[in-house]
Amino acid sequence: MRQVGVFLGGSGAAKEVYVEAARHLGRELARRGLTLVYGGGRIGLMGVIADAALAAGGQVIGVIPRHLVEREVAHPGLSDLRVVGDMLERKALMAELSDAFLALPGGYGTLDELFEMLTWTQIGTQAKACGVLNVAGYYDPLLAWVDHAVREGLVRPGHRDLLLSGDDVGTLLDDLAAWTLPEMPRLA
Repeated sequence: MRQVGVFLGGSGAAKEVYVEAARHLGRELARRGLTLVYGGGRIGLMGVIADAALAAGGQVIGVIPRHLVEREVAHPGLSDLRVVGDMLERKALMAELSDAFLALPGGYGTLDELFEMLTWTQIGTQAKACGVLNVAGYYDPLLAWVDHAVREGLVRPGHRDLLLSGDDVGTLLDDLAAWTLPEMPRLA
């Protein structure tokens, strides 16, 4: 694992515990020599993680749609900023650039991106680890829903293992690095 795609909130209204988690992850990625691949923003948790990784000497690749560049939310100091046409192109390029994916607290966009990457692994388009950093229990309801979907037969038990979770940055990064594609039950 060399490059980690991180999905997280771009809103400036995040709680301090989420801000500190983003800082810690940015520093830890840099310390481990891992490149951060993220949405390219300068505000919210996006800006926090990028600034922390850069300040710690890390490499940061931002992937941002042109309309967000035009709204002046692109981070100006990244190692590499890739401007794409739209959100679909952003997800595709982030998937191409990243060896694994991690979600921090975020909103609709964070979950959209995370679940697209999970689905691509589920259907065999890619074989990349996906996880959530469960800061202060943020993802407890989501993880409970995934387990509920398994119990209801709408997510196969073997597919449950596609989503890693943890509340410790170092342990979760180790888990992402060690992850191998589990034997996948047939979709049909």
